[in-house]
Amino acid sequence: MKKYICVSPHLIIFLVSVSVIISACSSGTMQPTDVELLGSIENAFVNIAKQSKPAIVGVSVERRHESGTVQQEGSGFIFRTDGYILTNDHVVRDAAVIRVQLLDRSQFEAKLIGTDINTDIAVLKINAKEELPILQLANSEQVQVGQFAIAIGNPFQLNHTVTTGIVSGKERVILPERGLIRYQDFIQTDAWINTGNSGGPLLNIHGEVIGINALIRRPDDTPATNAVRAGAGFAIPSNLVEKIGMQLIANGRIIRGFLGIRMQPATQGIRVMSVLRDMPAHLGGLQRNDIIVGYNGKKVEDINEFKMWIADSQVGKSSQVTVLREGHERIFTVTIAEMPALQAGRPIENNSVAWRRLGLTVRKLESGDFERYTYLTDEDRGVIVDRVRINSPIPQGSLIIKVNGENVRSAQDFDAFLQKVGTDLEQVILEVKSSHGTEMVTMKLSD
Repeated sequence: MKKYICVSPHLIIFLVSVSVIISACSSGTMQPTDVELLGSIENAFVNIAKQSKPAIVGVSVERRHESGTVQQEGSGFIFRTDGYILTNDHVVRDAAVIRVQLLDRSQFEAKLIGTDINTDIAVLKINAKEELPILQLANSEQVQVGQFAIAIGNPFQLNHTVTTGIVSGKERVILPERGLIRYQDFIQTDAWINTGNSGGPLLNIHGEVIGINALIRRPDDTPATNAVRAGAGFAIPSNLVEKIGMQLIANGRIIRGFLGIRMQPATQGIRVMSVLRDMPAHLGGLQRNDIIVGYNGKKVEDINEFKMWIADSQVGKSSQVTVLREGHERIFTVTIAEMPALQAGRPIENNSVAWRRLGLTVRKLESGDFERYTYLTDEDRGVIVDRVRINSPIPQGSLIIKVNGENVRSAQDFDAFLQKVGTDLEQVILEVKSSHGTEMVTMKLSD
């Protein structure tokens, strides 16, 4: 007797569909050809260039010297629709005039909002009638070695030059400090960059900024300043760029914490090579050859990370530093100070009346000071002590409220008062507020 198997029509349809899919997947006709793959990559680069160029600017700087005016070209990019532009500090440093040119060749005179030599970042502002196109900043922590990198800028005044490559390395530290404290975490790329690219963006395949192109290297590992194909370019990572850029827009300058040590890597942490006298580390008890292994409960392993932690600490804040000394772990409390002008790369004014007569310089109280100095309140008024001579009774970062009972509102007021008092006056009484509280300090005047 014959047996019949009844098969559902739905099952038949399903089996036929699967067969068609398998057949199609196994067929070479459904796979993209080599030319099609290259075309897709090519189109991606073309689209990134088209979308990004309107937000990338040329930066032209005039510097005036005794011998005449010198002009330098660089790059930058718009990162806020209201006209804020990011570029390098070294592009605009000491500029008398800064001009910006957009893709449509329209030109604007730019205002320097703020600059930070320690990270080589600067912010400019132009006033346009309409909202401007911008580039988005990527999360540079997610950048991976080997991914595509696209550089756009103005090398040799060749406007909006586009070059491509890959991310060749991360976390590069390549510049010597030489007194100036640098914060370095460069992204290395083989995308061709050269003189004039400085300040321009390094992009990912989504057209997002992963860094600001900052420098190239010669074969002998010295900074390249002339026309040279060095083969290794370096960009400041976007996360650092965003942090510094926003602080410059808010305050016009960067206020950093300072510990006052020279250090080098060690097996267990960071070795203290020297301690600056009368600075937080010295006052807190740290000594040469101490091995720093912890900071405020966090394990210390990397010098650059540790420098960032100190820089971001509030001035006047008490911090815990854990060290190994002669094999024993000890904890010291240090009060973070403001980074001195020399290490911060700020010009040192030695000709002011305050420096000549009291051995200190002052600056105006700014909005950012209230965030970084723990002892300040919104009601405080006066001038901030920017620099002091060694052994000064007034710590750097203090607020001078009054001099001989008179309120001080500006550095000009302070200098004018000291200029007014005669040489027969031997001393002045300053009302000073710092992390130690408010106190009256008597200081001798020099002629």
